[in-house]
Amino acid sequence: MVGSSTSLSHPMLANDHASAWLGIEVLELGDGHATIAMTLRKEMMNGFGVTHGGMIFAFADSAFALACNPADGDGSTITVGSGVDVNFLKPSREGQRITAAAKRRSSQGRSGIYDVRIFAGSPEDRDVIAEFRGRSRTVLNKAAATTVASTTAAAKTVPVTTTATSDPSSREVGQR
Repeated sequence: MVGSSTSLSHPMLANDHASAWLGIEVLELGDGHATIAMTLRKEMMNGFGVTHGGMIFAFADSAFALACNPADGDGSTITVGSGVDVNFLKPSREGQRITAAAKRRSSQGRSGIYDVRIFAGSPEDRDVIAEFRGRSRTVLNKAAATTVASTTAAAKTVPVTTTATSDPSSREVGQR
């Protein structure tokens, strides 16, 4: 599970309630790649008794996000999805353990392409159930930028005092 002592950690997961709800376990993290796993639960199944496509998508999207954003980054930028294609190849079912392996294929400037393969079954006998291709874009982390900007603005604020006189041209403006 996200945040458990047996899985790896990533700062992004601290407030990622969706990944926590999914029960994602981080198995591997590195520059441009990530591997995660989870066990499919009853509430993840659709009306046909197979895993809802949205659950598979969300799972793959979490692997994509982990591969795009370095765990040791300074937080000034974040890499987000700019587009995704997903192909569902085979159904999965309640109780199965699935794994997603995300890997960077190309990166140019602020744009990247990542492939995520989603497997069901044991490592010895696993089937590819979906393929996900994500296109990424690195952008300014507005939450971090707002904090930095307000801190910088507060540091640059200098109190100004005025002394009122009847003649506006003779007002003294002083800095403390």
